[in-house]
Amino acid sequence: MAFKLPDWVARLLSVPRFSAYLDATNGDVERAWELYRWNVEVSEAFYGPLHCIEVGLRNAEHRLLKERYGQADWWNSAPLTKHDACRVDKAYADLDRKGVSSPTPDDVVAELGFGFWVSLLNRTYDRHLWVPALHKAFPHYHGRRKSLHDPLLAMVLFRNRIMHHEPIHHRDLAADHRKIYHLLSYMEPAITSWLRDFDRVPDVLNRRPHRGRR
Repeated sequence: MAFKLPDWVARLLSVPRFSAYLDATNGDVERAWELYRWNVEVSEAFYGPLHCIEVGLRNAEHRLLKERYGQADWWNSAPLTKHDACRVDKAYADLDRKGVSSPTPDDVVAELGFGFWVSLLNRTYDRHLWVPALHKAFPHYHGRRKSLHDPLLAMVLFRNRIMHHEPIHHRDLAADHRKIYHLLSYMEPAITSWLRDFDRVPDVLNRRPHRGRR
């Protein structure tokens, strides 16, 4: 008997969204359904590693920039680009909409997204941020700034795909996983040992239902 999708799929998950999985399995409905579920599961599993790298990066950078500028709201003194200054303004506005009328610097730091913190490592900030301060966020890294910034930016894009519920099954997810651990080890090797105790990604990768087409 041919496999048939549950009736609610079209109503709740949408046919166009599911079509990407059908394409990846050459039209095999049952395999596509298994792949869809696995994509949800592996996306969920990556939450832990991505959480560690995002929170670790923002806290390390915030600490160093507080020291450099001598104030918790260092963004009021740092030479931010117009784009990044607008991100800070948006963080204040978002907090105000949430009812936080007098946000602390820590409130603002938590509101700023992963992309903001990675942007502070781009070439624009070499002289003012990277050289005097932010290179210290990676005490176990001895390469060029660009070779660090590029994989971090890739992790921002990867994280955004997951948070927007997009397919990630076609990626080399094992390589993404290794990249996260490398980046974490540059900041603090001990966090990688802690993370491995509950990291579900390796187990989920081993249970992939099939190797879909790129």
